[in-house]
This record gives sequence, C-alpha cells and structure tokens, in this order.
Amino acid sequence: MKRILFGSSLIGALLLGSCNQITAAQQTILPHRTIIFVWDGMRPDAISQTDTPNLYALQQKGVKFADNHSTYPTFTMMNAASFATGSFPGTTGFYGNTLWQPGPTGKDASGANVDFQQPAFTEDYAILQDLDAFYQGQLLLVGTLFQAAQKAGLKTAAIGKSGPAFLQDYKRGGTILDERHVWPASVAKGLQAAGIKLPILTPVAYPNGDVTLSADNGNPTAGKSKATLNDKVSSDPTVGTTELNADANTYMMSAYLNYILPTQKPDLSLIWLRSPDSTEHSYGVGTPAFRDALHTQDALLGQLQAKLKTLGYGDDTNIIVVSDHGHSNVAGDTAYFPLRSITGGQTGAVDAANGYSVSGDVRTADLMTRQGFKAFDGSGCINDPVMSGIKADGSVVYAPKTDVDGSICGKAGTVYTTPSYRVPATVPSDAFVIAANGGSDYLYNPAHDPVLVAKAVKFLQSREEYGAIFVDDRYNIPGTLPMSRVRLENTAGRNPDIMVSFSSNPSAVVQGFTGTEYESAGNNRGMHGSFGVTDVHNTLVAAGPNFRSGASNTLPTGNVDVAPTVAAIFGVPLPQADGRVLNEALVGGENLNYPVQSQTVTPTSSATGLSVARPTDPDGKDLNLAVTSYSINLQTKTLTQNGKTYTYFDSAAAVRK
Repeated sequence: MKRILFGSSLIGALLLGSCNQITAAQQTILPHRTIIFVWDGMRPDAISQTDTPNLYALQQKGVKFADNHSTYPTFTMMNAASFATGSFPGTTGFYGNTLWQPGPTGKDASGANVDFQQPAFTEDYAILQDLDAFYQGQLLLVGTLFQAAQKAGLKTAAIGKSGPAFLQDYKRGGTILDERHVWPASVAKGLQAAGIKLPILTPVAYPNGDVTLSADNGNPTAGKSKATLNDKVSSDPTVGTTELNADANTYMMSAYLNYILPTQKPDLSLIWLRSPDSTEHSYGVGTPAFRDALHTQDALLGQLQAKLKTLGYGDDTNIIVVSDHGHSNVAGDTAYFPLRSITGGQTGAVDAANGYSVSGDVRTADLMTRQGFKAFDGSGCINDPVMSGIKADGSVVYAPKTDVDGSICGKAGTVYTTPSYRVPATVPSDAFVIAANGGSDYLYNPAHDPVLVAKAVKFLQSREEYGAIFVDDRYNIPGTLPMSRVRLENTAGRNPDIMVSFSSNPSAVVQGFTGTEYESAGNNRGMHGSFGVTDVHNTLVAAGPNFRSGASNTLPTGNVDVAPTVAAIFGVPLPQADGRVLNEALVGGENLNYPVQSQTVTPTSSATGLSVARPTDPDGKDLNLAVTSYSINLQTKTLTQNGKTYTYFDSAAAVRK
C-alpha cells in the first residue's frame, strides 16, 4: 500500500490531523497499512531471543517503548476500551471485565438468556450488544478509532478474542472474526468457500439462517482444558503441556492471513489473541506451559510477517505489538504461606527456592459476610482447597466442606470452601454487590449510602489482602483517593462506589519471575488487574514505515496512546481521546523530548484506629497488632506535550503503619 485515498481526500484527512497533534513534519508523510497485534497478558520482561525471537527482532528493528502503562484496573476489557477509543474509563463509561448493571435483557453468544441481575462477564460479543442496547447505543460514550477510520473510507478488520476484539468494532462497520462468530455474512460465506471453517457459534449471530455450518466444521476455536492436581480443581503448574489456546489462535491467524488480509485488504486491523494470558492464569508465569505459550504466539508473529512479505506488503505495513496488561503470579505473603513443591499431583513440602504458590485467593463476599455485611458476588459455591491458603504448618485457611443435602450449593454432595453468594432478585439497599475481577474488585451499594460505604472501606483497609482503595467522588473517606484522580470517575454514573486493588508484592519471586498479588478467588495461579507494577507495566513495540528504526523510547507511554497514534498515521480525527500521539516514535519526530515530572500522590488524611487482620483467618481474629493506620501511595508521571499534560499511573499501594 503506497498511498491511501480516504473518503474525502488525503489532504483533507491530514488537515483533520490537527485534532491529534500531528506535527508539520508528519503531515508530509503518507499513511500506511497498520496492524495492531495484541498479545494478551504479555510481560515486557518475557521478551527474549530464546522464547520470542520474532518479537525480539521486531523490537530491535523498530521502537521499544520502555515505560508503557496499562489502563487501571488492568483488565482485558478495560484496556480493550482504551485501545478502541484512546481514553480512560472515566471517559468511555465502560467498566469490564465483570460489571454489575441490572436492567438489560438479552442473550449471550450461545443464544442463552443472560441474567443481568448477576454481575456480567463482558468477554462476549452478544453481551456487549445487550449492554449497548440498554445504554441506547452508547456502550462507549465516545467514538472509536475504527469508527473514525471507517468514516474516512478505510477498511477495517477485528480478529481474535471474543469481547475485546469485538469491542473495537462493536457498531459492526467492518470485518469481524472472533472466537464465537464471523461478521458480515458475506465474509463468513467467503471463508467457507475458501475451505476455512467458522467459529461454531457463528449461526447464532444470524437468526434468519443466513449462515449455516458445514457437516465437518467442528469447533476450530475450542481451547484445551487445564491439567489439575489430584483434587481436580487446582491447576498443576508442573505439566509440560502445550499452551491452552494454541489451536484456536492458529486458526484465527490463518483465517486472517489466508483470506481476510488478501481478499478484504483491510487498511487497519486489530488481532487480539489470548496468549500468553490464559496459560498464565492457569499455570502461572515462568512455568513450562507459559514458555510454550510464548513460543507459539511468537511463531504466529513470524507467520504474519512472512505473509505480509509474500503479498508484497512487508515494507509498507506498520506492526504494533502491544499487551493489554502485564501479569503476576498469584500468591500471598510467603511469611504466612511459603511456596511448596508439587509431586504426583499433590502439594508437598515447603520449597522456598523452586516451589509453587499455595495462596492468594480471596473472596470478598465471604469475608464481608463474616463481618456482618450483606454481600453478594453472583457466584455459587466455590471449591478452592489450595490457592485459598496453606499455612506454614500445613493447615489450610479454608477446610473443604460437603453440601450433604443440596441446601447450600444446590446439589447434594458438592464439595466447597465458600458457599453461594448469588445476587437475590431484590437487592437490599444496605447490601453490596461485588464484581469480582481478579486483581481488583468493584463494590456497588444500590443506595450509595455514605455511612455504609465508609464502613465497607474501613473493612477493606483492615485486611492485609487489600491494597489501594478508590471511591466515587461523592464520598470523602480517610485513607482513600477519589476515582477522578486516576481517571475512573464517570459523569454518567456507571462506575462502582468502591474500586479496590488487591495487595501486590513487586519483589516476590515465583518460578523465576518477580511480582505476586492476591486475587478474587478463582483457582488461578496467575492474575492481573491490580495496581501493582508488574500488572501496570506492559509491552509495546512498533515497527514499520511510519516508525523510527532501532529506537528505545524511554518517555512514559500508555495503552491510551495507541489509538491517537494510529489515528495520526491515517490522518483521521480522534478529538475525544485522553491519550496522546507518540510523536517521538514517529518518523519526522525523532528529536522530540518532552519534559516529565514524577510525583507521589497521597490522601489528605490517613485512616487510623484500625485493627488489621492477617489473611490467615477469614474471620479476622488473627490480628497484626503492629498496624493501626492505612493510607495510599500513588506513583505518577506527568508528561507535557505541546502545552498539554498527560498523566501516567505507575502503581498504587496501601501503606499500613
């Protein structure tokens, strides 16, 4: 692609670029085909010549962004919205992965009815459509990069993980192929004519029967089941299995390379694959399966580069490799829960040097209920025998129980460690609904009662598992920061009352990688979503005709900057973006050096007089008597570009004294 002519004209489109802070030098540069390749959960310190040779070489060839930032909370869907719009949650009004929004009606991608009285997991294109209908067509409160590109006459393609890929083009203006469907029907039929199978749920998207599956279609986007310990629920991180989504990822990349790219010829593509994230969740960072996920993902990058070269696009295409967030191992304080060996499917003796985590899972609804709150998280009984905590003496924090008659879990004989906390049909005004999201939890109080919210905050401050706490700006609670301070407050009122990051430890090491955190109870060995360093700092690499060669950009950047930068490359407007154009990384802006100021932000007052409980006792009776106060340290960097300031959030942590 030597030149792109837009819906109006190239000159007209470039003039619109003033909305995106394009420099005069950049206005003389032709736009080029751009592919955004999202490696879900990719840590920048996992890039190496051994595990990711293609990505390593791309980083050497183009621009390495040494200080990139995920949007907090560091979830997939929160960052999908940032990639889509170039904005923070306070601007987009979107709060996935899991959010509580009662009222919508509709079905999921399988055609099943969705109970929106329970917190909804938004990694599903049909659920996103249901929410969009409820919000009267404003799932995102600002326009997207794909919408701007399509309006300018550009062709787009969104490929990959259901939910985040679809969110880029949720108004369906271009080609979409995700794990659950293909859109439009002409593309679905074109794939079939080319001998390429379809995601098995594709016909559900066409209720009139416009698309049907061939008899031999199968399920090309199916993932593998995780290997477990003898308890059948805790994953076995010692297995040398292949990564969980290799087949699905290979299928989607193949469909893109062998049909969508050469026939649809998209100017702008986003490819979002689950790896290494899903494998990290199941087995943890640093494990054999994690490294296999890196190898297979990197091989797909190599296939992409080879196909571009074959098609004659190799020198005319920008490739941006970015992750939605980093990733941490799930683990509590090893002083309470030392790492242990795993042998023969069983958790074994303490092994501080080479062992695996046996802690880190926290169920907020259960802990709050034990302290007299009315709390619900939408989940039934959970059996979490290992990751909910094995103490140094070998005893467990949660002893498994059996529901003898089905009165607790709904089925007789069910083994559980915590009971059901499904949201009732009518939520009491003095209750909390928790959207459990992994590295951070959302707490909603239907009445927005300031006294009750303050009481809940005090509870969170009084347990070591919880880190930095942010509250809706209507509240003024000691030790916390307002959501607006980290771009979370939404004027449409969609944000929760409380957002709390679980505690993290950036220096703790598990399987050779630094960074651990507590998580919402999920039997995971890896997690993200917190405000910890290893979750916030993520991967960004860019190479191609519009980017500098062999450069390392040490200025702070963020996922919110990707869309404005791509918009600038194409000369399309994205005026409502919170992020900036990364001028210093683009050809024509090599010598730009913007001033940066680092800052530590703290609340105006600390919470005092606390009785702080250790994570070793869910009833809160094991107290850390040396600690009685709580505050937050929020680390930020503010960059000034063309007279405008942009703040990047490095980390936030609780300070207990």
